[in-house]
Amino acid sequence: MTFSVLRTLQAVINAAIDDIERTYHERSPDLDYPSLDVPYYPARHHTPEENLAEALKAHPVVVAASKRIVAACGQLSTTVNKPYHGMSEDIQGGEYAECIRFLEAAHIVEILRDAGPAGMHVDEIFKSVMALRPTDTQRTSPLTSSKLSHILRLLATTHYLRELKPNVFANNRRSSFLDSGKPLSLLRDAPDQKYVDTDGVAAWINLAGDELHKHCCCITDWAFPDLVPTRPIDVNYAGDFKPSTEGDKSMTKWVAPLNLAFNTPCKFFEFLELPHNARRLKRFGYAMNATRQWEATNGILQGFEWKDLPEGSVVVDVGGGIGTTAVVVADAHPHLRVVVEDRKQVIENAVTGWGPSYAHLFESGRLSFRARDFFGPFEPVVVPGGAQTASPAVFLLRIVIHNWQDEPAREILTQLRASAAPDTKLIITELLLPYACTDWNGGADGGQDGDGTKTAFPFVSRETGLLPNLGKANAFGYLIDIMMMGTFDTKVRTVDEMKALALSAGWKFTEVRREPGSLWAYATAIPV
Repeated sequence: MTFSVLRTLQAVINAAIDDIERTYHERSPDLDYPSLDVPYYPARHHTPEENLAEALKAHPVVVAASKRIVAACGQLSTTVNKPYHGMSEDIQGGEYAECIRFLEAAHIVEILRDAGPAGMHVDEIFKSVMALRPTDTQRTSPLTSSKLSHILRLLATTHYLRELKPNVFANNRRSSFLDSGKPLSLLRDAPDQKYVDTDGVAAWINLAGDELHKHCCCITDWAFPDLVPTRPIDVNYAGDFKPSTEGDKSMTKWVAPLNLAFNTPCKFFEFLELPHNARRLKRFGYAMNATRQWEATNGILQGFEWKDLPEGSVVVDVGGGIGTTAVVVADAHPHLRVVVEDRKQVIENAVTGWGPSYAHLFESGRLSFRARDFFGPFEPVVVPGGAQTASPAVFLLRIVIHNWQDEPAREILTQLRASAAPDTKLIITELLLPYACTDWNGGADGGQDGDGTKTAFPFVSRETGLLPNLGKANAFGYLIDIMMMGTFDTKVRTVDEMKALALSAGWKFTEVRREPGSLWAYATAIPV
């Protein structure tokens, strides 16, 4: 009954478009959905109508409908596409990823931004690209105008740019979100300032296309050591490191694909802290700002009842980087004192990394930083202008646990449990993956799981014909899962896996909140 399935998917798409159109027209009868062809530069001024059209994309009804459209289109196109063509496009996705990274690294979005809606000929784009390259290097680039045109044409073919006429390219809405907002003169004279005071999207794309993409290309060789060459000469950056072996060199062992890809014994964060990786470490901090895109705008504010905490309550953001989540909580709730903990090398760049945007939080002491190894005992916090606190009201861990295998993750949670008061809350906020099969048990229809945990399911109803996890619409979360395998030999956990891990460290889940159709979750736990 495949035709019936195709018609059902078509109906899902039509109904979802109706939901989006109705939501827009309820706000303004003539308001149109943002066009893919028209750039929307986040740092620039826009008309009230443009801002409203963009803001409504985050409306819960629109978000849920958009998810259904992407899921149905993905399932429909996979059904009708020739399997070989689909597999070939997917297996060659690395080339696609590299072209996206090139688009960002070459500052082409900013070049085309200044060119305006008429676009720019590839010969002029090439001249601008080369004019922005460092002049104090001995290396010469093999890039030519002709080669550049082929890279840009692939991006135009996949809706990252527009080719207005032969070899004339312009930004579109998709590419415009990579705009750093910085003038070309700054990108030429001070390129290290590109990501300062931005949403981090450009930094994330550069990070993901660099070390994260390179090591994920080695997962198969890592999983099957017999496929690794005796001499690691075909990996990305072979150095002097010699991995441990047992007998035959073909049985070389690598901790994670990262170690194979970069021929290093270092764990990821140690790798970033090597002197020659100073640029990567700095970029990583800015890139974490972009992980806000993984959840609804300021979603952390709806993930927990912050307003119910008493005046002066201390919230500790464990492994909080430069404070990407902490600034949102501290800014919205002046009655709280938020302390961000991370490695010394990370928090050194924290305050300057925000520019002037949140200076009032730092100056008032509502947001502060301290260096701590979260595998060690939790020591009392001294809040600027406040008293010493041994047991914070809340421990917040945002995208921390997925960096660690079960045993070290349990150790992190156990150290926090040892310092918790009876009313201390633990909030774990990160991607929690549902199964790709239908499972209508354990709270899947909403309400409570068998253990009493409040849940926010399901993603779709049975009659839609969609995968219960929304398939293509939520593939990003499962890609992050494999990225974590490649980086740390860890994983993005399912709800059941995270519950079990927390309980083994003395924390019991009481609630899991989600936005409609989102894999991103806010899990609250209490001491047991």
